[in-house]
Amino acid sequence: MIFLTQKVLRTMPGNGTFVIVTDRDDLDEQAYKEFSAAGVVEEHTRATSSRHLRTLLREDRRYVFTLIQKFRTEHGERHPELSDRHDVIVITDEAHRTQYDVLALNMRNALPNAGFIGFTGTPLIAGEEKTKEVFGDYVSIYNYASSTADGATVPLYFENRIPTLELTNPRFDEDLADIAEGADLDPDQERKLARLLGQQYEVITREDRLDRVGKDIVTHFLGRGFQGKAMVVSIDKATAIRTYLKVQAAWQTRLKRSEERLASKRLAADDRDLLEQEVAFMRSTDMAVVISQSQNEVADMADRGIDVRPIRTRMVEEDLEGRFKDAQDPLRIAFVCSMWTTGFDVPSCSTIYLDKPMRNQALMQTITRANRVSPGKNNGLIVGYVDVLSNLHKALGIYASTGALGQTVLPVEEKEGLIEALREAVEEIRRFCQARDVDLDHITTLRQFEWVEALKDVSDQLMLSDEETYSFLERATRVERLFKAILPDDRANEFAPVRKVIRVVMDRIGEAAGRPEVSSVMAQIEQLLDESVAANAYLIGSEERKSLMDLSEVDWDAVKAMFKSGRQRTAAQKLRSMLTARITNLTRLNPTRVDLYDRFQRLLDQYNAGSLNVQQYFDELVKLSHSLTEEEARAVSAGFTEEQLAVFDLLTRPGPDLTADEEQQVKRVAEELLALLKREKLVLDWRKEQRTRAAVRVTVEETLDRLPEKYTRPIYAQKCDAVYQHVFESYFDDGHSVYDRAA
Repeated sequence: MIFLTQKVLRTMPGNGTFVIVTDRDDLDEQAYKEFSAAGVVEEHTRATSSRHLRTLLREDRRYVFTLIQKFRTEHGERHPELSDRHDVIVITDEAHRTQYDVLALNMRNALPNAGFIGFTGTPLIAGEEKTKEVFGDYVSIYNYASSTADGATVPLYFENRIPTLELTNPRFDEDLADIAEGADLDPDQERKLARLLGQQYEVITREDRLDRVGKDIVTHFLGRGFQGKAMVVSIDKATAIRTYLKVQAAWQTRLKRSEERLASKRLAADDRDLLEQEVAFMRSTDMAVVISQSQNEVADMADRGIDVRPIRTRMVEEDLEGRFKDAQDPLRIAFVCSMWTTGFDVPSCSTIYLDKPMRNQALMQTITRANRVSPGKNNGLIVGYVDVLSNLHKALGIYASTGALGQTVLPVEEKEGLIEALREAVEEIRRFCQARDVDLDHITTLRQFEWVEALKDVSDQLMLSDEETYSFLERATRVERLFKAILPDDRANEFAPVRKVIRVVMDRIGEAAGRPEVSSVMAQIEQLLDESVAANAYLIGSEERKSLMDLSEVDWDAVKAMFKSGRQRTAAQKLRSMLTARITNLTRLNPTRVDLYDRFQRLLDQYNAGSLNVQQYFDELVKLSHSLTEEEARAVSAGFTEEQLAVFDLLTRPGPDLTADEEQQVKRVAEELLALLKREKLVLDWRKEQRTRAAVRVTVEETLDRLPEKYTRPIYAQKCDAVYQHVFESYFDDGHSVYDRAA
């Protein structure tokens, strides 16, 4: 939406107004914050009430953010006209939900000459064409198949795990979906559902069936490869709570059994390690029920033998939404009915346990909770405990159409497709390795000592160049992700032996690239490049700092001895990983050190191109390491802190030829500028407001105006730009900087 509005402003003359309309508070807040963070909106233009909305629309603001509910009238009368302008554009998010009733009519009465554009992932088109009727023809279609192909979402797979209790009514799903899919049922609606569908409803909610579903969810959840979060979607609120209790009981039973096995001390070492990991995971895992509140719910649930009060207390007192969205939080399973099944993004959610008949829009909205991209996530998995597969294909036929000749591409495949994809991936990596004289299948037949030695040689053979290494790792990563994706399917056993070999080779290459094992000092190199890409992406904490190699402490004789021991490429790769970490850190702290990075990159390019043999490559890496040691000591020898040196270098590299006195003058200017900025200007959220950004810029310009006269106006202007850019990138909105923990 931001891109659209900016393009309109760039390409069309006039002074148009954009009204951003959503139907939920969280979406309204999200839209406003996104526009504000992009610097598009600087004044507060988010309507707080119907009265405030009318004021904003009459003031001809550039942007107005509102809920559609704020177009209501007190007694249902016609909404008054607020603007007759033709250059008002209403942009509606989630256009499939609330754009077809009285509120939508009120909005059009208020803005009779406005243009309307809608964004939706699931337009209402199944026999109704409502979205096109209201908003006009499609301007742009970006479907599920396209987003999966682009990597914007992960593919979805479906696994049918319907319990043995079968339904005999062939129209059961359609009948039940008519009532269940449209809204979050209140107790009266739930009782109506039970009356209308009688025996069938009883079948899907009966105790013995829910027992089986609960036990199966525990088995499946713990047996998955990618340990993402999961949502269990039930037919109504009461069943959501009952399913939660069933899963809790099955969870505790399995945990107790596993703890007893650990205590028996009759396990092999490998089995014990795996079981200890499972027990620790189970002990830490939290689950919660998330359902909407209704009148008299305590009494209504009590009539069904359910105490809803603990559930409601958690929803009121805990930030369950925030916890579930946090990939690191132990709240890993959410039990829902309708809440969180639409417009709720949790990238780490990889599994949807579907125990609710659904179709069309509601079905598509629900299953796409699992298709968000997350690190290590190969796909999303939909586990069906009711027969939704036929409805799934119908929905995908509507929503996943390519639009070309009526073709449809179904990004949701049955799990069988994953098995075939894994088989193809294993065969591809077999061919890749065989072309390099590596027989993966032969290694699986070796005994332990021979196996270990063979894997060392294989790892060295596959590190002939960066291109070779990356080609192997790309294929190996695909095998690993697909293998994890099919778990806990028994068919994974077919691929387990060769996958184990591939996994070990990956780990050995990873050790060479990031976790060297040359002496106790080299063993400190861990997670060299494992830093987040959030707003404060470049903070290095004290623990992380310990893992960065102090090159002055390396025993180079030991390094060279390892190089001469036979596996030269592995030794060179270990040294390279140390230098990569240190150069990354040095350049991050001081952008003028980019020459070191360029020197390192030229060295890698020469080696990969074959201009250097492995001996020459190793010797050049050692020389570069000595240069890094000298650079690390320069701040101290010059009497600077790291952040002072960065500003000084920006002012002098390149710079005019300076005398010793002039260098001291530049040094004082650098010190004074940093002290003034940190004391007065780098306030909370300083980068988000034009006023505070301007204050920092003015401070930079006024302070640098005291540089020696050799800094001509062109040089002065260039230095102001460079220093301001450095400050903007290195000092964050929360008071931290890249230097806070680097010392």
